[in-house]
Amino acid sequence: MIVLLEDEADSFFCFERLMRRLRGNFQSTGRSVGVEAQLTHLSSITQIIDPKLHQHLDKLGGGDYPFAIRMLMVQFRREFSFCDSLYLWEMMWALEYDPDLFHVYEAHQCGSEKVKVSNGKPKSMSQCGKYERQNMRNGGKSAEGPLPISVFLVASVLKDKSSKLMTEARGLADVVKILNDMSGKTWMPRKHVLEQ
Repeated sequence: MIVLLEDEADSFFCFERLMRRLRGNFQSTGRSVGVEAQLTHLSSITQIIDPKLHQHLDKLGGGDYPFAIRMLMVQFRREFSFCDSLYLWEMMWALEYDPDLFHVYEAHQCGSEKVKVSNGKPKSMSQCGKYERQNMRNGGKSAEGPLPISVFLVASVLKDKSSKLMTEARGLADVVKILNDMSGKTWMPRKHVLEQ
């Protein structure tokens, strides 16, 4: 942020707001840490969009997706070049922006208040991706609100690397190596993968 804004005060203010936004990843309850919920959702998404990959990862002992923690915690900063990371962050935050949610970032106890949906109109099935359609068919309703786009981006990375993971990964160390090999390289999810 200091590279972009060149002013320490503005950079600190933006960084502090970013940390408020991401604090759920680091909060822990008696049962789990915040990022674990995202990993559970990632598992569900992958199970729907690529069941063979999910089964393979589960067989390797990675069914709870521990290899994806870094991507979610640092928002892909280590996986992509600096410029690509900035582009990706801007895209993710713009897609997640909802003016009715601003008060959540200001609240002292994030998540303790009920959040209104901005337009109140239900989506038609044709507007939903494969995971959301399957979730709607099963009667699933998320009490936590919409999933962050970062979870779907991790799923798209896994989908994109699926053939390599299926053929080369013989253990979790191989999964981590394959995902680490993309570090700093230009990669953007294909449009059809994100639509899933």
